[in-house]
Amino acid sequence: MIVAVAGGKGGVGKTTVAYNLAAARAGVVIDADLSMADLPEGSGPDLHDVLAGRATPRECLRGGPVTVLPCGRSLAGARASDLRRLSGVLRSIERDHRTVIVDCPAGRRADAGVPLAAADRCVLVVSPRAFALPDAIRTREMARQFGTGLSAVAINRVVEPPPKARIADALGAPAEAIPADPRVARSVIEERPIVTAAPESEPAEAITSLASRL
Repeated sequence: MIVAVAGGKGGVGKTTVAYNLAAARAGVVIDADLSMADLPEGSGPDLHDVLAGRATPRECLRGGPVTVLPCGRSLAGARASDLRRLSGVLRSIERDHRTVIVDCPAGRRADAGVPLAAADRCVLVVSPRAFALPDAIRTREMARQFGTGLSAVAINRVVEPPPKARIADALGAPAEAIPADPRVARSVIEERPIVTAAPESEPAEAITSLASRL
C-alpha cells in the first residue's frame, strides 16, 4: 500500500502527520518534496541520488523510530532528479515493507502530482481555518484526476472544535481532528513519533484513528 500525504498549502504539519502515520502502520516514510525537504536527512545517499540513478532505494533507507527515505536539500540534486523513476522507487519499497507513506510537496506544483499519481490512496492534511478549505479541495480534485482515492482528512493543530462534518462533506472523506499539543513539537525536535513518545495523548490517539482508515 502506498499512501500519499498531501496538503493544499505548506505549513499545515503534513510532514509530522506523514511521519506518525508511518510509525502507526509500521511502514516507511519517504520525503518526496525534492526542493523543500523536511524529514530528518542524516548522512549518506538520499532520494535525489535514487532519482538520478546513483543509488538504490535500499541504500538510502535510514533506520530509527521510523524508517525514513530522506530527500536531499540541494538545488543541484533536485534538478538532477528524474521524477519518472519515482513510481518504480515507491513500488520497490512497497514490495519490501508493505506500507509506504509519501510526504508530498504542498499545493499543486508539478512535482506534487507525481507521488499522488503513484499512490493507491491519499490523506489530506488541512488547517482548521475556514480559508484553507478551497486549497484542500483543489488538491483533492488533483488526486481524483489521477484516480487516487481519498481515505481521510486530517484537521491538524486544532485548538477549538472544528466543523468536522462540514469539512468531511466538502472533501468527501471522513475527517479526524488532531489537537494542538506541545508534546508534538517536542517529539519533532527529538525525531520521535508522538504515537510512541506519548501514546496516550490526544494527538497520538487521533493519528492512530487516522491510520486505521487507510
